[in-house]
Amino acid sequence: MASLLLCPILLFFCGPWSRAQDVPPFTEDCRSGSYPPTGPTFKGNVSWYTINLDLPPEERWNGVIKDKKTELLNLIQAIKDLTKALDPREEVIWLVDNELPALLGSLPYPFGDEIQGIANASGLPLGEIILFNIFYEVFTVCTTIIAEDKAGQLHHARNLDFGLFLGWDVKHSSWMVSSNLRPLTVNIDFQRNNRTIFKGVTFAGYVGILTGMKPGTFTLTMNERFAIDGGFLGIIKWILGEKDSAWIGFFTRLVLENGTSYEDAKTRLVKTKLLGPAYFILGGNKSGEACVITHARESCLDVWELDLKQGMWYLVETNYDHWKKPFFLDDRRTHVLKCMNKTTQEKISLATMYDVLTTKPILNKLTAYTTLMNVADGSLETYLRDCPNPCFPW
Repeated sequence: MASLLLCPILLFFCGPWSRAQDVPPFTEDCRSGSYPPTGPTFKGNVSWYTINLDLPPEERWNGVIKDKKTELLNLIQAIKDLTKALDPREEVIWLVDNELPALLGSLPYPFGDEIQGIANASGLPLGEIILFNIFYEVFTVCTTIIAEDKAGQLHHARNLDFGLFLGWDVKHSSWMVSSNLRPLTVNIDFQRNNRTIFKGVTFAGYVGILTGMKPGTFTLTMNERFAIDGGFLGIIKWILGEKDSAWIGFFTRLVLENGTSYEDAKTRLVKTKLLGPAYFILGGNKSGEACVITHARESCLDVWELDLKQGMWYLVETNYDHWKKPFFLDDRRTHVLKCMNKTTQEKISLATMYDVLTTKPILNKLTAYTTLMNVADGSLETYLRDCPNPCFPW
């Protein structure tokens, strides 16, 4: 097991890998004709579930957990196995099971109650479900595109990549946590009074939302922003009593639920203090309504908006500030730009954006799912992904 943990570190520093992301077979010409999804990069459609917000929070996720209990147990066991490789005495696991539950009461409503309900329904220790929800504050790596077509319609698409450095499986050439997350992916229709309030994509057991839409109003995704004072520091400060910051996944869900317009959502995203740094990619329902919000833990740093008059008909965000060059070992951005420019605004659609997101290394070993959203017709499609060899680890 130790070799599984060391492998990604070795890959990171070995000279031959330093530019592998930029050369065949780890990169390729921009794909076309990938949609509707078929072939080896497509691992299946994602099922829909309804979360009834009129129910008590402890009961809302029972149906999801009933269907996904085995998959959730498999993921938690994979995380435990990784932990045991570094901590054979299992002291970390003991702390999670015995100390982390004390955090529950400090979580904002209704998330603590929902997490308690998931623990009850799954039979898993409460601390492990809390840890599962904390994970997404620090380990998410993504590619998001928002584009406006010639008719003025906005299209929002993203690859969610998760599990960097969380156990490389040499035998199957895959990340262990990423592989266990894919079958947990679910589309959620959040309803009140039998009416859709918002839609989102998440993993069964996680009550936050990183990808979502308020039909007819706005679309929203969150990408992690790498920073020295990242999510870990915010979590530690929360545990120590500084509770004036928002948990990112919980906050994103609240914006989707309570935001009334593109401008209202943008104001909420800009002004709220966060537990960790993040990028929010927001799209509205009118021409020109799209932006990338770069947020540090304490405050908003930048709002980068669509500018059709200057020929800027799309925005791309990976995990780096748009005014800086990406880290040379992880330059997905350049490949997205190349493929978007080749596609052109005349041909942009959710189908052609799926082509872009299927092109290596934009699609990589970390990619769990691809989501396509159109705010005008309220459509949200999610597909499980795989990147068969040869494929870059991230």
